[in-house]
Amino acid sequence: MSGEQDGKGGAAPRKPEGVRKAAAKAARSRAREFAVQALYQHLVGGNPASDIDVFTRDLSGFHKADAAHYDALLYGCIEEAAALDAQIEPVLDRKLSELSPIEHAVMWIGVWELLHAPDVPWRVVINECVELAKSFGGTDGHKYVNGVLGSLAPKLRPAEVAADPRGQRAGASAGQ
Repeated sequence: MSGEQDGKGGAAPRKPEGVRKAAAKAARSRAREFAVQALYQHLVGGNPASDIDVFTRDLSGFHKADAAHYDALLYGCIEEAAALDAQIEPVLDRKLSELSPIEHAVMWIGVWELLHAPDVPWRVVINECVELAKSFGGTDGHKYVNGVLGSLAPKLRPAEVAADPRGQRAGASAGQ
């Protein structure tokens, strides 16, 4: 034991090794929240990334976000917009132009992370994007986001999805 006290005379419980602090997760989740709002501004207003970035960094709570992840999402999604859309469009049941800007931004984040953030497990990417769609999108937009990203995950992360015992069902949730 380390000899740490819990303030009541007993030993403080030890954290299991390898467990990420909740604050670290929250910082990355916050980065995604700011990124979806910034990407919305880009999709709706056509504002340049640098202008959106300056505005977003002044918003309340930004200091609690993972700024590096936010930067990667904002600039990465805008710079790779055509490539991200090329991944998304074939699995849509409607025209890309018919997506709500929130769904579009959330899907950009999901596809970008599936392609460029291998440290984030594919199921976490999808879950985080579903939560973004629930928070910022329309009533059932999260279901659509789940279906689209669930069908793209096996293509974009084939080895990881194949190694997941539940991975074969990744695209099966498309209609849910």
